[in-house]
Amino acid sequence: MARATSRGTAASKDGKAWSGRFKQKTNRLVESFTVSVAVDRRLYAHDIQGSIAHCKTLGKARVLTASETKTIVRGLESVKTELDRGRFRFLPQDEDIHMAVERRLTELIGPLGGKLHTGRSRNDQVSLDIRLYLRDELSRIVVDLENFQRVLVAKGKANLAVAMPGYTHLQRAQPVLFAHHLLAYVEMIERDKGRFRDASVRVNVMPLGAGALAGTNYPVDRRFTAGLLGFPSVTHNSLDTVSDRDFMIEVASALSITMMHLSRLSEELILWSSQEFRFIELPDAFCTGSSMMPQKKNPDVPELVRGKTGRVYGHLINLLTMLKALPLSYNRDLQEDKPALFDALDTVTASVKILTELMRRVTVNRDVLKRAVQGGGMLATEVADYLVTRGIPFREAHAITGRLVRAALDQSRELTSFSLKELRTFSERIEKGLFDRLTITAAIDRKSQIGGTARTRVEQRIKELERIFS
Repeated sequence: MARATSRGTAASKDGKAWSGRFKQKTNRLVESFTVSVAVDRRLYAHDIQGSIAHCKTLGKARVLTASETKTIVRGLESVKTELDRGRFRFLPQDEDIHMAVERRLTELIGPLGGKLHTGRSRNDQVSLDIRLYLRDELSRIVVDLENFQRVLVAKGKANLAVAMPGYTHLQRAQPVLFAHHLLAYVEMIERDKGRFRDASVRVNVMPLGAGALAGTNYPVDRRFTAGLLGFPSVTHNSLDTVSDRDFMIEVASALSITMMHLSRLSEELILWSSQEFRFIELPDAFCTGSSMMPQKKNPDVPELVRGKTGRVYGHLINLLTMLKALPLSYNRDLQEDKPALFDALDTVTASVKILTELMRRVTVNRDVLKRAVQGGGMLATEVADYLVTRGIPFREAHAITGRLVRAALDQSRELTSFSLKELRTFSERIEKGLFDRLTITAAIDRKSQIGGTARTRVEQRIKELERIFS
């Protein structure tokens, strides 16, 4: 979408701003193949915002008179009003949103509209539009993610006394607080927010003034334009400026990582809500049934989030592959950057919002979780750590406890059912004090270091997060 347009009217006999050099009209198949307005029309507000700033910059440079500047700005505001209110009529010759806006501007104010594109190419224009758009979208997604975090924190706080099995290799390992498990996702999302904020630094650089690839012949003050648009800095190489999509790849990468985190939570929600686990109950309003089996309650929302994750990953690969062999500077391949970026943003945004509402309504089956943490050797590590406090090296303590676990399995017993006399057959260092450790509450509360699952630590972290999100 990007050949530079000369001064003059916005369109010629072919309805194209660039058709003066051509003898033949564009083939209809080519028109339908190359048009992008259906995709990039969402950029209209940012396109007009950038055009107004460019117009004022041309006025400052005396390329436009004060009267011309005022007329063009008013015309652009009128075009935006039409688009805002859904009254804008797109025409077949509108290749993209940029040309649609310019075409309508010229219809409203006459040939003066053709002066707007002076000193500007669609190459730097589209880069500006995407950066303006992303700047807003990244701010919004950070807000959405924080709302999600608030719900997870609130759900954890409401179930602060609930213990659950902690897993490694999907095998029950040690007891943890349910709240501690949910806060793990809060930490993941906090890193996601950091990645979006960090990406915003690279997004928030002003590209306008790079022209088609070499800069512009007009004395435009790029820093003035940047100030009008709220950019803290401008790009420093025109060739790089019009061909750079690193910032989009960075955003797509951050979106992919966020989606991976959402998919992990979705997988656990699917498992936990199954009849095999029954740790939680998903709200009926967020599930579907079977067209054949009337008893079914399917976790479609988390399944779809899990499924859409590959779609977002694909968009990242799409962008990387598109750019891997492009010579400087602009190439039309880059028109395909926006479908990938927009869909990735839409998918992640929708997934975050629906999981936020789902988690708000999840019911925790406390009785099931209480039974789940009983037995199964989940306190074995407590025995090994106790032996260490009795002066036995950890590796030896581990071996002793392993033999105890083996005996419990062979006898179909739990560790807590062994008497002191029986336990001392495995090690004479064992005293009755061990029994104080062999409870779920004790096992959890001993993990009181920073980041541990002890209730005092989890309570403290919840209070910290509540202050952060207030």
